[in-house]
Amino acid sequence: MPRITLPDGSVRDYDRPVTAYDVAHDIGPRLAKAALGAKIDGVLSDLATPIDRDCALAIVTERTRDGAPDPDALFLLRHSAAHVMAEAIQRVRPGVLLVYGPPLDTGFYYDMHVPQEAPLSSTDFEAIEREMASIVKEDRPFTRYEMPVEKGLLKLKDEGSKYKLDNAKRAVEAGSDRLSWYATGEPGKHWEDLCRGPHVPSTGRIGAFKVTSLASSYWHGDENSDRLTRVYGTAFASKKDLDEHLERLEEAKKRDHRVIGRQLGLFHIDEDVGQGLILWTPKGAVVRTELQRFISEELERQGYHQVYTPQIGKLALYRTSGHYPYYRESQYPPVIERESLDALATEGCSCADLAARMETGEIDGYLLRPMNCPHHIKIYASQPHSYRDLPVRLAEFGTVYRWEQSGELNGMTRVRGFTQDDAHLFCTEDQVAAELQGCISIVKLIFATLGITEYRVRVGLRDPDSEKYVGDPEHWDKAERACREAASVLGVAFTEEPGEAAFYGPKIDFVVKDVIGREWQLGTVQVDYNLPRRFDLTYIGADNQAHRPVMIHRAPFGSMERFVGVLIEHFAGAFPTWLSPEQVRVLPISDKSMDYAREVHAALRNARVRATLDESSDRIQAKVKVAADEKIPYMLVVGPRDAESRSVSVRARGVQKDLGAMPLEEFVEAIRREAATRGAETVLERFEA
Repeated sequence: MPRITLPDGSVRDYDRPVTAYDVAHDIGPRLAKAALGAKIDGVLSDLATPIDRDCALAIVTERTRDGAPDPDALFLLRHSAAHVMAEAIQRVRPGVLLVYGPPLDTGFYYDMHVPQEAPLSSTDFEAIEREMASIVKEDRPFTRYEMPVEKGLLKLKDEGSKYKLDNAKRAVEAGSDRLSWYATGEPGKHWEDLCRGPHVPSTGRIGAFKVTSLASSYWHGDENSDRLTRVYGTAFASKKDLDEHLERLEEAKKRDHRVIGRQLGLFHIDEDVGQGLILWTPKGAVVRTELQRFISEELERQGYHQVYTPQIGKLALYRTSGHYPYYRESQYPPVIERESLDALATEGCSCADLAARMETGEIDGYLLRPMNCPHHIKIYASQPHSYRDLPVRLAEFGTVYRWEQSGELNGMTRVRGFTQDDAHLFCTEDQVAAELQGCISIVKLIFATLGITEYRVRVGLRDPDSEKYVGDPEHWDKAERACREAASVLGVAFTEEPGEAAFYGPKIDFVVKDVIGREWQLGTVQVDYNLPRRFDLTYIGADNQAHRPVMIHRAPFGSMERFVGVLIEHFAGAFPTWLSPEQVRVLPISDKSMDYAREVHAALRNARVRATLDESSDRIQAKVKVAADEKIPYMLVVGPRDAESRSVSVRARGVQKDLGAMPLEEFVEAIRREAATRGAETVLERFEA
């Protein structure tokens, strides 16, 4: 009979099987009333789940002990709200066929096949929300029932939904020996959906919800398959939480890097070039170049060597590293040499046979590189090394390619081609701790310089139950211990998350929370004992014997594309002066002041300040507005008096009036210093002084 251990360490013994709700009620009626679900041995479950064995049990309520919304509670609420929304949509559009509807970090969605003659639009949201409110008010229980696979498949076949039948078959292929449904309501009057759960106890526990948007999607993400309608929504425990979330969404719209990037001319995505492939415009290239210059200065101080490697490599290289075929689904298809392809076509080789031969290595080809590390490994291996040479630190702004599903692409933050500020360090075991600290110091410097203060640290470990990880368990233990020890001296709380390691080693990820509360994984540092072994890397030790180096992978920015996308939203396009594509705009009051304005502009350019001159015939108020809309850090208004005194009237971004006059030479020096010190000194300080 079950012996149940609670989070506080206390134990409750039962002489019969019980449910999580029974245990919550035994602890106290208030807890039972507040409970939304439970974690049984760490697995999120329904309150009604039977417990007939010894286990650890935690009851899930709306909020954690510190008063924040509990992520597990939000998962349950949103998963349940997805069912309620699906039922409501089927009431509004009876011909809709449901596909699948998972919860997300910020809400949920449901993919569905909607008849072309009655498409959904945002004008339907109000009607859908009315039906959802009615279902929530009815407070119908979520009840789980199961069937043997064969019986369940017959049921779905009789119901005629190819989508749900396909979902069930995929569940069986994944190892399910029974199929489960969740029904809301009394038998004969209920609505149900094929689902593995879990859910809140009843529809009435969904405190607040909102249907937010529509999008197109494809069945299984395949553009050649059925076109679906994806309906997004969100749900929270209270209306207050929902209102705060909607306010954040409004702020997100204002800061959307796709919109701001287009308005400020920072980047472009062109269908003729390809989805997820970024075209950096001159202005965007300035931001990227300044970031690269910033990190390169620090790398030089730490003794890194810059290298350049090709963006394509032979399949054999990636077979050795393990990237092919481990991540084959997320890679562009291999490129086969023309002569080999012609020969295969002549012999009638099928696509399946071609894929099989490539996987075994019978046929070679080339691959757009998914990672830079194999290339850097080959540079290390190109010459012998002594322990006196180590650590060897190789850095490159290397572009890599991943085949992301079109529905997952998102501006600069989810792309198919991106550049990593990548580096690989080859060191002795004794040097690992110090090298990790050096890598982490770069990330902390970047965050401090850019004013990024809201971030957490995640130590990604291997999942002992997964087969994706390669290498000796003893080496994994050493690498994981090194990551834990490095994270522990950061001065920032960190979490350990099994299953988040790379296939070759554990890692330390820096997860940044942006100004509207979303999280982005940016910088990463990884410890790797496996790739040096796979490539047979060595160095000669003090004992004159060959030893295996340890490899550290690190990318402080992560992806340049994602990092800049996040920065655009972080600053709402108003970059600090050192990063701004245009730092100063000179605004002559009239043509009478144009000669002096040109002189001011030339002085700024000679000092390598990124400045432009507005030579339009617009009134000064219009010129100021244009410069403000383009988020220029400083505007210099010049008129006859300024020309006489050899000064400029300074207006800073966001300031509604001129700050006052400053001698031209003094302003040039001040703006140059602000850019050179990356904001440690500012022009504004001259006025404050």
